[in-house]
Amino acid sequence: MSLDNPRLLYVDDDEALARLVSRGLARQGFDVVHANNGEAGLARIAEGGIDVIALDQYMPGLDGLEILERIRAIPNAPPVVFVTASQDSKIAVTALKAGADDYLVKDTQGDFIPLLHVAVEGALRQARVRKARDDAEAEVHASRDRYAALAAEREVLLREVNHRVGNSLQIIASLLHLQANSSTQEDVKAALSNAMGRVAAVAQVHRRLYTSQDLNSVMLNQYLEALLEDLRRSAEGNRMSRLTLKAEPVEIDPDRAVAIGIIVNELVMNAVKYAYPDGPGAIQVELTAEGDDLELSIADNGVGLNVKSDPRSTGMGQRIVGAMAAKLCTEAERDPNHDGTRVVLKFKRVNQKPAPTTIAS
Repeated sequence: MSLDNPRLLYVDDDEALARLVSRGLARQGFDVVHANNGEAGLARIAEGGIDVIALDQYMPGLDGLEILERIRAIPNAPPVVFVTASQDSKIAVTALKAGADDYLVKDTQGDFIPLLHVAVEGALRQARVRKARDDAEAEVHASRDRYAALAAEREVLLREVNHRVGNSLQIIASLLHLQANSSTQEDVKAALSNAMGRVAAVAQVHRRLYTSQDLNSVMLNQYLEALLEDLRRSAEGNRMSRLTLKAEPVEIDPDRAVAIGIIVNELVMNAVKYAYPDGPGAIQVELTAEGDDLELSIADNGVGLNVKSDPRSTGMGQRIVGAMAAKLCTEAERDPNHDGTRVVLKFKRVNQKPAPTTIAS
């Protein structure tokens, strides 16, 4: 669209009036092109370069409304000012509904030309506004499409990262398991088995993220069930046959899920080792939610405070539990009213910024 010398197509079978329009609008900076019938006008529009159209109503062949309908079917058609000698307001309503940008009553002496100048200027302004709006909407849609494509690509990459990390951690856990089985020293075997469980707890989070629709959160109940199943499979004999879980559906961020998984792994394995010296027993893991408040407990009905101390113990498990609890902005507390051993952690569902996590050597 030319802003300096806009090109107007004047479609009217009145040659004399067309010359008046051409001279009048030329003085206002318009380049006026005349077509004396609808077919000629449509042909000229098809050639391109027309910025605005003034369209007469009554002409031989196609009338103004028929031409207007065909103009509106042209992609990116120029704006149209409908011109008629009729005073009937119904024609104006019909023309505007059909897509005309403005409506003007003409006379045979050309007195309407100043009004036509105002009308075509207004139609051009409206066209520029529409184009700017359409361009802005197109850019918004394009930006949304680019963002959606980037988000989809990011999601694929994150899934692949979680898949690879999960696989790598699983390989590490398997190597630790093989090394533990090949060791002849019980303390080394126990240390390697404990390390294997901790690695597996982290790997399980990445497996959950890889298969989840939401990469920003983990269903904690499902994660704990999978983690306990891993512990059951990795345990010797049937010592884990009575390990149970009661958990409400809770979503939590992956970092906190890792901390919870490591805590559960440590406390469950501790119960396996020390709670039932005479044989396997029940170990219960329970997760409850009330609003944003979560409570996690690991309990057994074993010997409790009467447990014999293990001279081989380094206290690493207890330090790990304390460090992971700090990531949840809480502490692991022992329930004094439970006959066996019950450790309880109360924390918030939403992520909070904890103090830096350290594990004392």
